[in-house]
Amino acid sequence: MKYLDNINTPNDIKKLNVDEMNILCSEIREFLLKNVSKTGGHIASNLGVVELTVAMHHVLNCPDDKIIWDVGHQTYVHKIITGRKDRMSTLRQFNGMSGFPKREESIYDVFDTGHSSTSISAAIGIARARDMKNEKYEVVAVIGDGALTGGMAFEALNDIGRCNTKLIVVLNDNEMSISPNVGGLSRYLSKIRTEPRYLSTKKDVENILDHMPLCGKKIKRFLKRIKDGIKKMVVTGMLFEELGFTYMGPVDGHNINELIDAFKKVKNIEGPIMIHVKTKKGKGYRFAEERPDDFHGVSPFDLETGKSIKKTTTPTFSDVFGQKLCEIARDNSNVVAITAAMTDGTGLKGFSREFPNRLFDIGIAEQHAVTMAAGFASNGITPVVALYSSFLQRAYDQVVHDVAMQNLHVVFAIDRAGIVGNDGETHQGVFDAAFLCQIPNVAVMAPSDYREFESMLEYAVNSYDGPVCIRYPRGSSECNVNNSDINVEIGKGIIVEEGKDITLIASGKMVKTSVEVKNILKDKNIDCEVINLRFIKPLDEELILKSVEKTKRAVIIDETVKDGSVALRIIRMIPKSVQVFAVTLPDKYIKQGTIPELLRENGMDSESIANEIIKIFDFD
Repeated sequence: MKYLDNINTPNDIKKLNVDEMNILCSEIREFLLKNVSKTGGHIASNLGVVELTVAMHHVLNCPDDKIIWDVGHQTYVHKIITGRKDRMSTLRQFNGMSGFPKREESIYDVFDTGHSSTSISAAIGIARARDMKNEKYEVVAVIGDGALTGGMAFEALNDIGRCNTKLIVVLNDNEMSISPNVGGLSRYLSKIRTEPRYLSTKKDVENILDHMPLCGKKIKRFLKRIKDGIKKMVVTGMLFEELGFTYMGPVDGHNINELIDAFKKVKNIEGPIMIHVKTKKGKGYRFAEERPDDFHGVSPFDLETGKSIKKTTTPTFSDVFGQKLCEIARDNSNVVAITAAMTDGTGLKGFSREFPNRLFDIGIAEQHAVTMAAGFASNGITPVVALYSSFLQRAYDQVVHDVAMQNLHVVFAIDRAGIVGNDGETHQGVFDAAFLCQIPNVAVMAPSDYREFESMLEYAVNSYDGPVCIRYPRGSSECNVNNSDINVEIGKGIIVEEGKDITLIASGKMVKTSVEVKNILKDKNIDCEVINLRFIKPLDEELILKSVEKTKRAVIIDETVKDGSVALRIIRMIPKSVQVFAVTLPDKYIKQGTIPELLRENGMDSESIANEIIKIFDFD
């Protein structure tokens, strides 16, 4: 690597000319592909922002100037430039470098991100704090066109547009979120990108104004009104300028010259500025350019073919969800599916093909998704809302106020529940059970295997009446649990394995872990009874009490945070004469790593649980 080997801080980029930076960009792409093909990660988004990131660090003076990255999965280039290229082999690995910005990782990471649409709000706070302290530096928020559809982003745009706070918003417009962008804003941006009259007229007007000698403030104001009027004639709305931003663009996001020129210009402009940068997701790697959605987040892959090294034909819970929902929808024309820019990720791709008029992908707008579902339900339609657990957090108020309070029949398919793995703290689905179980009228189920999952989904859609949630894990299920084919009944659990010495109580994938614990302890002559709760709300109190009355010992295995956990609710109902131990996740954010690594580190693998049981309980 002719240039990349000598890049250790952003200052090293400032020494390069444009031709050298173009070569550097090629080297960064090669380096990215080589490393991410081994570790897995978010590759398409990072390939798309190479020139943008290099140009920003060439013009800005980081870490004094602050860059806040929305979502943050596109920060690999930023990390490489800011002294972390030697750690790329540890990307998203246990105890390795995060795939997202981390303040604790580097002074160049200004704000931790992971969920979308937060960057502008954070940047406004940083900029206003700067002004209060009479400091001088640039604050830049980099947000994608997909993330800009999030309601929080609009709230922030509306706020900053009302004042004269200096803030640069870089709109990285690659026409893609995780799934193809949808909605009015996407159409608006497309119009801006493709309107030749606007582009040519804008340049002509700007050239005339820039070279015309000005004779006082009145002429300046008059000429600006002419310029604004012409823009409004050729492009309807001029959304960003109407919001109070100085708009610049679209800028070619792969042209170093244009990018550097844009960032140099805006440094001398007061107030909020919007730089509209057009990029191509997956730039420079054919497979990622052709299939950017497939290369959003990848496992290790073969560079020559673009195919996953760890590709498996085993269906995942997401796959089973999508297939079963299609089956249900064929017989029930009242069923619709709703997701928030996650059609592929939640397994709804097949549903979208078969029922295009009954699939509503509303973009990155989880709050809107939930309240829209409530509207559907209030008018006799059965909506199934498919969201990742960590993203459902964003719509907590809507679940409480718009769905549960009205006791509406909305089905929540909560994907990625429990420990998720390599995306780390921002994506672990460990809070949903705690906050859902405290909401009146809400029922919550957790399947132990595929056949139980299918039965639960059928029951939730066609038999239940009211808000109902099914939380299920990332990945696949390799075998069935005993008795999981028994019909689903509200608030009823089942005995998976009978025993006499100790009761193991679990739900979801922890049921299989409990069976593994039983098999380990069997060699120690300890006979475990295993309960599959099925419903974590309402709980099957009768079944639990009957079992612990027999065994006099109980262990609750609950893959959620301790405070507010199902385990604590069960402990409260069990008589004090019964010895009880709860296995839960600690009161901390769960870092990145593989799911087995994280379970083991937090004492939730079968070996750790079995050892703890032997240590705590007296079986003599």
